[in-house]
Amino acid sequence: MPRVTFTLPNGAIREVEGEAGLTVMHAALEARIPGIDADCYGDCACATCHVYVDAGWAAALPPPSTEERSMLSDAAGRRAESRLACQITLSAATDGIAVRVPQTT
Repeated sequence: MPRVTFTLPNGAIREVEGEAGLTVMHAALEARIPGIDADCYGDCACATCHVYVDAGWAAALPPPSTEERSMLSDAAGRRAESRLACQITLSAATDGIAVRVPQTT
């Protein structure tokens, strides 16, 4: 199963596995990663699964869709490396992806 490494706002690191074909968001929910709320449960209708993708992985992912960019425009703490975890599919190609969970207020 593909692995995801989450760096939490406090610096703690959690490595989790998720089933191929699901998303980083689903892996986060199953592992109860704090800061990944996923209010819309993956419909790309909120930004509560906002993460920062580590630089080495950003180029390996497809670019964000227009819909994802629109949702990210409202995300607190948005950066160039911001993505929605619900839009990153787990696969052999994303095995080992590293993301940071933004600090929420």
